[in-house]
Amino acid sequence: MIITSLLDTDLYKFTMMQVVLHQFPGAEVEYQFKCRNAGAPGISDLAPYVNEIREEIRGLCRLQFQDDELAYLKAMRFIKSDFVDFLGLFRLNEKYVSVTALPSGEIEVSIKGPWLHTILFEIPILAIINEVYFRSTQKQPDITEGRQRLDTKIRQLHVRGLGELRIADYGTRRRFGKVWHEEVLHTLAKRLGTGSTGQFAGTSNVLFAMTLGLTPLGTMAHEYLQACQALGPRLRDSQVFGFESWAKEYRGDLGIALSDVYGMSAFLRDFDLYFCKLFDGARHDSGDPFQWGERMLAHYAKNRVDPKTKTLIFSDALTIPRTIELYQQFKARCHLAFGIGTNLTNDLGYEPLQIVIKMVRCNGQPVAKLSDTPSKNMCDDEKYMAYLRQVFDVPSAH
Repeated sequence: MIITSLLDTDLYKFTMMQVVLHQFPGAEVEYQFKCRNAGAPGISDLAPYVNEIREEIRGLCRLQFQDDELAYLKAMRFIKSDFVDFLGLFRLNEKYVSVTALPSGEIEVSIKGPWLHTILFEIPILAIINEVYFRSTQKQPDITEGRQRLDTKIRQLHVRGLGELRIADYGTRRRFGKVWHEEVLHTLAKRLGTGSTGQFAGTSNVLFAMTLGLTPLGTMAHEYLQACQALGPRLRDSQVFGFESWAKEYRGDLGIALSDVYGMSAFLRDFDLYFCKLFDGARHDSGDPFQWGERMLAHYAKNRVDPKTKTLIFSDALTIPRTIELYQQFKARCHLAFGIGTNLTNDLGYEPLQIVIKMVRCNGQPVAKLSDTPSKNMCDDEKYMAYLRQVFDVPSAH
């Protein structure tokens, strides 16, 4: 079994799931899978692995939260006891997932059902698809190469003037495999150091945070703000509704706002003085990160908020050199955090799978993301995308 614990997922799945339990328990959703590099040279199709993937998902659906896992979650200051009680009874149900081989050689993965009962599928299913694929195509992986690449990254950070640059692991969904993921985290913690003086800030993976004594990290993901398109009072106010619902749940905790569900311009229009003060900062996940950072700092200044009191988190396809460049540009101007995914957990010399599972419907309505990186857009209803652009004044060139 690839997944042996329901904690083997990202923290933001639990923080979002708690909001769903308390505020949207009746929401029905649908997610779709996409492989962005399907058909690329060197990437074989996933259809041959359908039975193996299904078997792993079957195993995933047999798991329950253990007492020590529930105790770990309960100890987090922002997790409520009724949510932990709910998780004590929780199991994933296989009836909400279908995995189909297509004639093209690709696969179709559909997740459909109550949001509360399907939200925990995404990360483990992506991790399963990755590991099944790589253990089938790379039967004797070049671990030595992976270790050398990791060593190079660590040495790039061990440079004078970078002592306050801190990175975090966001790589569960695209990891080469679970065992390699754990080795990477162990190595980073040992060689970069953890805590307030170390350069390794922690991991989005709750299981490894627990077992390795690391800090678990995460707040909200795109699906939360997308669902608000169907759950809020009216579409134009859905981003504001999402932020207000989040603040209602967490009362100022977990205050990092995701900025790229409708593009940066639409985000800044909604992220007014109230939200500038209420939220601790914002996360970048598409578009030019340098431009984004400058626009965020200017926006805070315009709203008479000291940028030095706020945190900018960068998490879009980061490498160590790119992270260092961003750090050099923004250090001393604000608090900084960097979440690195694929480049940490799947860099052994093989082409990584660029796979995602995104929400496409909520309560029977289409939902979508209008990214500053057009290839990240995902919606199965072109009319709705056009309407969304119109409502949020996002040009179609995006």
